[in-house]
Amino acid sequence: MNYTEAKEHAEGRLHQIFAMPYEAFNNDVPERNLHLRLALEALLAAPLRQGRLSLQVIYGWENGAFDPADLHHHEHPLCSADDVAGLQARYREAQDMPAAPATLMAEPLEKAIADAERTVAIDDETRRIPARWPAFPRGLSLYTFFKVYHRLTYGEDDAYRSIRCQTADGMREIHEFHLEEGEFAVVTPQQDTEAGEVTLVLHLSQVEPVLALLRSYDIVA
Repeated sequence: MNYTEAKEHAEGRLHQIFAMPYEAFNNDVPERNLHLRLALEALLAAPLRQGRLSLQVIYGWENGAFDPADLHHHEHPLCSADDVAGLQARYREAQDMPAAPATLMAEPLEKAIADAERTVAIDDETRRIPARWPAFPRGLSLYTFFKVYHRLTYGEDDAYRSIRCQTADGMREIHEFHLEEGEFAVVTPQQDTEAGEVTLVLHLSQVEPVLALLRSYDIVA
């Protein structure tokens, strides 16, 4: 069965702001702090003010593991400074996260495979190896987000990457940051489409530093 590798490094809204967005956030760039402020404002400020921003906290993968059934998440509205302060306090004091259903990847993956098997058999290797998921419908989207979650969990050398991905909710831009201040991704509709829901995605370990980053750059008052 043929499959297509997920496409990354696609042009997104930050390409309209920076001539070279992939270099804009490197530590040796003199105007790095200004670039980061502009990027956060462009991606998050309006959705936060308009009540369209949510925080997605992922956790569960450890020691190199990547089974979709082990990836859990919690989602929270992120609409005000009070929301940010409350979440900072909640996650700062949390000792153990309550178990959440593994609905982020496991359930969508099983549904996509079940739908595909109405017309063609999906072998065990395709089920188990994420790089083979694009062999079936909606598998490319699942594989793309799998790689995002994996990098947010285990780290990445590139400071920034821009991804464009067709999802069940339409085309989405994924702006992924791996900075000394924190690691996170912003999932947003395309710039030339109607405003929609925006998600700030990060690993449990990054809640405190990333929310502190938003406050330090006045994204939340």
